[in-house]
Amino acid sequence: MGLMDNLKAKLAPAKDKVSDFAQRHEDKVQHGIDRAARVVDEKTKGKYSNKIQSGTGKAKGAMDRLAHKGDDTATGTSTRPPDAPPPTT
Repeated sequence: MGLMDNLKAKLAPAKDKVSDFAQRHEDKVQHGIDRAARVVDEKTKGKYSNKIQSGTGKAKGAMDRLAHKGDDTATGTSTRPPDAPPPTT
């Protein structure tokens, strides 16, 4: 068993806990991401707005993937949430 396999095996329970947390508190986490982005944007006086917006979109996309991991539809297949929209320029 290689190092990566060892790490994956040890981190699997943590990943499940994070996924469960994301499912239960998705709205609060999304709000926290928005709030943090707003604060950072204010502190940098808008200098990095595009990068902050891009990072926020990626963070929300990752949360969506975690929160909806393993959701089953009526057909029994797993669905994947849509990708985050591209950042506006």
